[in-house]
Amino acid sequence: METMTFCVPCLFGLEGLVGDELRRLELSNVRVEDRRVFFEGDFAAMAKANLCCRMGERVMILLSEFDAHSFEDLFQGVKATPLERFIPKDGAFPVKGYSLNSQLHSVPDCQAIVKKAAVTRLGEKYGLGWLPETGETYQLRFSIMKDHVELFLDTSGVSLHKRGYRREANLAPLHETMAAAMVNLARYRGRDFFWDPFCGSGTLLIEAGLKALNIAPGLNRSFAAERLGFVSDKAWRAARSEAADAIKRGAKFRAFGYDIDGECVSLTLSNAKKAAPQLNITAERRDIRDYAPPADELKIITNPPYGERMLEVEQAREIYRAMGERLLPLNGSQLYIITPDEEFETIFGQKADKNRKLYNGMMLCRLYSYFK
Repeated sequence: METMTFCVPCLFGLEGLVGDELRRLELSNVRVEDRRVFFEGDFAAMAKANLCCRMGERVMILLSEFDAHSFEDLFQGVKATPLERFIPKDGAFPVKGYSLNSQLHSVPDCQAIVKKAAVTRLGEKYGLGWLPETGETYQLRFSIMKDHVELFLDTSGVSLHKRGYRREANLAPLHETMAAAMVNLARYRGRDFFWDPFCGSGTLLIEAGLKALNIAPGLNRSFAAERLGFVSDKAWRAARSEAADAIKRGAKFRAFGYDIDGECVSLTLSNAKKAAPQLNITAERRDIRDYAPPADELKIITNPPYGERMLEVEQAREIYRAMGERLLPLNGSQLYIITPDEEFETIFGQKADKNRKLYNGMMLCRLYSYFK
């Protein structure tokens, strides 16, 4: 089977984690760059990455790369790309992309040139003066960085952070990929009792459970390449069968969540059931101030509420003070909390053993870790 190069974009700060994850999936020639990770493989590897990657945002085929200092360079580079290998004569092929630190800095103009070149290439190959684009969608994406162009075909469709279980969410949901990264950084394996005191729609609880039971995050959703003619159904069936066989059906996972909003508690329980009925997750409407330490040591991973206006910031800081009052000393439990507030340690009442910069969307945050 032909070997191709694939690209997995990710949130800034997660590149190393995604690289390690792809290596654990036994994918070949993994290479880490800023905000993305590359690997090589065939369509079976592509299906496996889509189904099993917890922290990446999508899986794309690298179609071509070249330097472009002018629109003519861009046009000729795309026109030389063998798009007909993937896109049939009735395929729709919208174009998205971005440009950074390049002479070709107008993204709308670059989109138009890429589209025009793709139309020219496919029209010539299929002997058509007009392409109907009435078939399936083949999403083209381009990246232009320092005048170097990369042209991709998206195989995922909807971003991989959309697992299929969270059809509803609260007002400030944490991306599933970031939640999975937090669980990974906390080195959670399912042996400890897991607690999220601000569970919201249950994302951290669910991602911890999926990891503990080794349930592939993509089992409950479909992918763009499943509808496209260049990948056989056999590759997808084999990948799904392998992922299903890898589930740890006898693993013990115990988790509970608090939230002061009863609607969030209902969302958590509903989303957990959609994600995997075997997840042992409970949730209650309770305030952090009502916390009473259990007999077992806990793995506490949480994304407490915060805001950008001063009143909201002060309200968030009152929550951090309450957390310190109720949780300290940790007495063997471990705490991992993500927040953009750089004063968190002072307000909480204890310096973290480690903190790490992470971007929750476009917001710079820190993951404060207490594990000693």
